[in-house]
Amino acid sequence: MLRYAKTGAVALPIMMLHANAMAATDSDIESLKNEIQNMRSTYESRINQLEDKLQTMQAEQAVAPQTAAPAAKPAGGSGVFDNSFNPAVGIILNGTYGGFSGSDSKLSGFAIGEEGGRLPQGLSLGESELNFGANIDDKFSGSLTAAIASEDGQDTLELEEAFVKTSGGTLPGGLTAKFGRMLASVGYLNDHHAHTDDFADRPLPYRNYLNGAYKDDGLEVSWILPTDLYAELGGGVFRGDHFPYGSASGNGSGSWTLFARTGGDIGDNQNWRFGLSTLQGDTPERKGNDDNVTFAGDSDLYIADLRYTWAPTGNPYDQEVMLQGEYLYRSEKGTYADTNAAIAATPYDSNDNGWYAQAVYKFLPQWRAGTRYARLNAPNIPAGLAGSELDSQGHDPYSISAMVEWDNSEFSRIRLQFNHERPAASLTDDQIILQYTMSLGAHGAHSY
Repeated sequence: MLRYAKTGAVALPIMMLHANAMAATDSDIESLKNEIQNMRSTYESRINQLEDKLQTMQAEQAVAPQTAAPAAKPAGGSGVFDNSFNPAVGIILNGTYGGFSGSDSKLSGFAIGEEGGRLPQGLSLGESELNFGANIDDKFSGSLTAAIASEDGQDTLELEEAFVKTSGGTLPGGLTAKFGRMLASVGYLNDHHAHTDDFADRPLPYRNYLNGAYKDDGLEVSWILPTDLYAELGGGVFRGDHFPYGSASGNGSGSWTLFARTGGDIGDNQNWRFGLSTLQGDTPERKGNDDNVTFAGDSDLYIADLRYTWAPTGNPYDQEVMLQGEYLYRSEKGTYADTNAAIAATPYDSNDNGWYAQAVYKFLPQWRAGTRYARLNAPNIPAGLAGSELDSQGHDPYSISAMVEWDNSEFSRIRLQFNHERPAASLTDDQIILQYTMSLGAHGAHSY
């Protein structure tokens, strides 16, 4: 096409000039010849420039798809994290302000762990998190979570989770394995990080039986059954270094878990999940919060959990009702001692239990409100432990909570919560908690 344009563009002016040159003089003819030559040079130069530009554009178009293509991901690519930045890094800032009317948070009839107490009083950074995660290759992904907290005026860095997880298809039969330090898959709340909770603090049974959450070093295997209805089975083995096993020095003799979960949808705007699980093990010495009460023996915990969600409008981002509850039953056999009450090791064989139920309503896309009731039923103790910290004096601790929160986005939350607790027969603790949770950088999706 450009070759035709070159010929036509030059020929037309030449024909016009040739018609006017019939009666011209020799000098006129010579002048026209020079003008024609100049015009030919000008047009040819411009056409050559356009042809060069066309060739350059075609060459750039051929190269562009290769340079703009995204970096290839590992074959199989079924890990949790995006590998465009390896590793993905995220920070969770989870600060609180707490105002309490009670003098302490000891639970009558129970010896809680060092992290089972109430939130810090006054302004506190809380337990913020630093997260790293990435696909390792086509068969493994890894995750590390470090918790940053302030305890007794000292900033501490604690390794909360550091595990490797297999990708789909790595193990036969649809099995998935996770090994390292992890939050064990027992109950509903335990394997969720605290900043994802619907309330600022964990319910009483989790504070008492699991020190907030049971994490330990071990290996966990799970299997999602090939059924239309979601069903998952699994279990794990752990060192037993953490509460409710072991001691502050990390002397434990092992623990293990089993769990079964199922759930599904009800129509287009409702879903549910039900689970049964157990955490069992024994310890040569488990210390309470103040190191005065110790336990040695077998401690077995059984949990039933249920969660139901309903989106009245069909869109959970606009409105949603969430109901959740768990029942925890503990059986212990061994010996208890209380140095504070001058009670030596006393044979112990008893059961106790606790439960909580909560309801949360998202009434606007950025606003939620909720209420929770939690209770512990103290054990029957032998006469030798009368007057010890395990002596509930006929009182069963309970707590009533109410909260309202504003979620500007999925990355920022401000929550106001009120707790009315009766940790002991002679103690009432009214608590006001103001919490902020801010997510910076990458963060893996939260499980249901």
